[in-house]
Amino acid sequence: MTILLTLLVIVFALAALGALVRGIVIFLRTEDSALRRTGEGPSRSGLRQNRMMWRRIQFQFLAVAAAVLLLLLIHPRG
Repeated sequence: MTILLTLLVIVFALAALGALVRGIVIFLRTEDSALRRTGEGPSRSGLRQNRMMWRRIQFQFLAVAAAVLLLLLIHPRG
C-alpha cells in the first residue's frame, strides 16, 4: 500500500508540474492584444490558461491527499 501511495504522490506531482508548464506555455504564446482586451469577455487562450491552472490545483490537492494518507499509514497515531 505504501508503494502505491508513493507512486500516486509522484504521478500527481508530475501531473501538476505538467499542467503548470502547459499553462505557462499557453500564456507565453498568447498575443499581447489578447491580454489587453477588456470588456469583451475572456479570450480562448485565457480560458485555456484558466483550465490548466485549475488542473494544476486539482493535481496538487490529490498529491497532498495521497502524501497525507501515506504519512498516516507509515506513522499511525496511538
